[in-house]
Amino acid sequence: MERDSCTDEEIRKIYSLKNIAVVGMSKNPDKAAHYVPKYLIEHGFNVIPVNPTATEILGRKCYPTLLDVPDTVDIVDIFRPSDQLIPVIEESVKIKPKVIWLQEGIHNVQAEDVARKAGIPLVIFNRCMFAEHQRLF
Repeated sequence: MERDSCTDEEIRKIYSLKNIAVVGMSKNPDKAAHYVPKYLIEHGFNVIPVNPTATEILGRKCYPTLLDVPDTVDIVDIFRPSDQLIPVIEESVKIKPKVIWLQEGIHNVQAEDVARKAGIPLVIFNRCMFAEHQRLF
């Protein structure tokens, strides 16, 4: 699977942003959608769980949708199947994050185009925030 064309320097700059809404964050510690955000929390990021099936994950209030998040969101980090991305991207652009990050294995050209046309400057796809952070820092 291909991935975005961002340089290491562009990816490094993303990590200066601190408010990350994680769509599809999981309560299950064995899933990447749990241990990746946990790693980010441990490295100083403000992770905001978004999952309609939970009220709290990792001791943090969980929101049913991005539109329910009261804080400013810098990065929307998405753990949803590629074929379910368009509604998530459409919701994401309404809160105007600086970055939309699609985790490793997630890629949908149509959804990514929706984000770019809405003015989201960076759309990262098929990369893991945990793996990229470890590789670059």
